[in-house]
Amino acid sequence: MIQSMTGYAAGTRDLGSAILSIELKSVNSRYLDLGFRMSEDLRALEMPIRELLSARIARGKVECRAYLQNQNSAAREATPNAAVIARLTQLQAGVLTVSPDARPLSVHDILRWPGVLAEDTIPADTLQAESLALVTALLDEFTATRQREGDKLKTVLLEISARMRTWVAQAAPLLPQAVADYQERLASKLREAVANLDEDRIRQEVGVFAAKVDVAEELARLNTHLDELERVLKKGGAVGKRLDFLMQELNREANTLASKSVSAEITAIALDLKLAIEQMREQVQNLE
Repeated sequence: MIQSMTGYAAGTRDLGSAILSIELKSVNSRYLDLGFRMSEDLRALEMPIRELLSARIARGKVECRAYLQNQNSAAREATPNAAVIARLTQLQAGVLTVSPDARPLSVHDILRWPGVLAEDTIPADTLQAESLALVTALLDEFTATRQREGDKLKTVLLEISARMRTWVAQAAPLLPQAVADYQERLASKLREAVANLDEDRIRQEVGVFAAKVDVAEELARLNTHLDELERVLKKGGAVGKRLDFLMQELNREANTLASKSVSAEITAIALDLKLAIEQMREQVQNLE
């Protein structure tokens, strides 16, 4: 399916002593650009999460936010770490042996020592498993939002393409009439300028004029590019770069059509085509 580069998903996991929160959001980008804003206790998970995202997302500026929020940390009973306290006592005894006048550690000092009050910690393997599981689930939701947006953009592009086909079809029969009008104007001028009208000269001039203003090739190319546009949209997948190239080709043919125009009707059609192409280009910028 076609995907937009705009997507969002967020979720949480209750890990007992903490809540794991992860958020994914993306906007347009020429390439895949992954950014991470993670708390320090989750920083080690950046690489495995990056691999998950890269496997599912082709383009877009994607930001992943992840953090842990402790649950009722103040209400949990803190358990002194006996091993750390014993080590502190041993170190204190060595210091007092060397410097008897040193002030012994107070209970307050011991309790504030890092690692003395052991808190409930989440094992690293559990944290990684839960985090990757949450990212995997969020990627399904994230991809679904991008696909829904992509379907809408596909519909818009196909509608614009249909309008362009109508204008191209309207332009084709206008050229013979423009050539006929030129022939009549040229004949009138020559009749006024010379007494003997040279019909061969008129035919030559009209032939040169018709060759200069012939837009049949441009109209054929416009139809060909529209065929390719619709084929790519119906095929789906990562279509953004291909469609962006087609926008350049369509715009080139529309510009040539405008430069060769010899009637107000063809000029109006060329301008309508250019406007429609610009509208499509803006939508294509959102596609993966």
